[in-house]
Amino acid sequence: MKVSLLFASFLLCLALLYVGWGEARRGEGVGLTPTLTGEVEYCLTCHADVPEISASHPRETFGCVTCHGGERLALDADLAHSTMRGGANPSDLGVVETSCGGSDCHSGNEADHRDHISRVMTSIQATYAGAISNIRYTFGAQADLTAHFGISAVTDPVTETGLPALEAFDPARESHPSMQQFGANCLTCHLNAAPPEGDAFARATGCAACHATAEHTLTLAMPYTQCNTCHNRGNYDLRTMTFVERTDHPTQRIDAYYQPIAQFTQCEYTLDCVDCHTRAEAMGDGDLHSDQASIETVRCKTCHGTLTELPRTQTLTDPDDLAFTLAFLNPVVELALGDTILVTEQGEPLWNTRVLPDGTYEMVGKVTRQYFTFRPVMGTACEQNPDEQESHDCHACHAVEK
Repeated sequence: MKVSLLFASFLLCLALLYVGWGEARRGEGVGLTPTLTGEVEYCLTCHADVPEISASHPRETFGCVTCHGGERLALDADLAHSTMRGGANPSDLGVVETSCGGSDCHSGNEADHRDHISRVMTSIQATYAGAISNIRYTFGAQADLTAHFGISAVTDPVTETGLPALEAFDPARESHPSMQQFGANCLTCHLNAAPPEGDAFARATGCAACHATAEHTLTLAMPYTQCNTCHNRGNYDLRTMTFVERTDHPTQRIDAYYQPIAQFTQCEYTLDCVDCHTRAEAMGDGDLHSDQASIETVRCKTCHGTLTELPRTQTLTDPDDLAFTLAFLNPVVELALGDTILVTEQGEPLWNTRVLPDGTYEMVGKVTRQYFTFRPVMGTACEQNPDEQESHDCHACHAVEK
């Protein structure tokens, strides 16, 4: 009995010593108590030199664990990192709802413009539905180009496109060898796909694919080079169903922006992608789509109009207008009540534009902060056929030969 009592006392002493040692170690740690959780975390013990991720996510408010997960009280690196979400990328769509979601964050009400996650989940950039349907149609696996499959299964019960759901695409169920090859080689570059191995692709999925322009830095001012990490890395070889990386090293922006094919107007290679393409085009509009073309809404006439119509505009009269929110988040312009801006045919604000008193238009680059002025087509000597309003029609006269 005495031996058992002594052994129990010994174990108790060891436990107390361990707790004391842990408290002493913890006292050496750098603690942070973010206001959002009110719970101390010790991540800054090792990561004090990590920069603030963005002005919208201040460390004092969010801390580290809210987004990244991990063991907040641990001082041992392996233990602290053992329960992190998404590894180096907590915005990966497999964990994004836990990391970035919540009604006050990015999975809130559509009316409050907080439905980012649900929109991204149904976007072409996440589903890859257009490419999958094209490949299946080409090899006779489906009768038309309507999408039936995505990289992952996804539903859209309130659909405006007639697509209530997509099944998960399983290449193993396809009979044609080219489709199986497509599945093996061509499903690693979209937001909801498993990225290729290597540090270069660690942040190539989820929100980070667009918004993380540097390690631990989120931005809404994405330069064209960020878009190029996916959209201009190379080309598919459709004979072998493989992806061929670019090997050239362009020295001019026009060549860096686009591969040496086709024709492009000056604005298309002088501006950055985000200067023209809208939130809905890039992140989805909340509906499932069968192809990329059906979500692309910005065309030359969006900003320039036609011979018979001026571009669509909106005068800002509501201080809660989405345009003010977007301008606040990426402060390159100071919008004011009474300003008139361009809008898309769907009513999306091109908030970095303004109609000037003399009837010309102004755009401010969201990345470069450079000012551009331009005028509408109406009243010019343009000889375009009013029925030909696609971008390639404008290219016939205004494109730069490459």
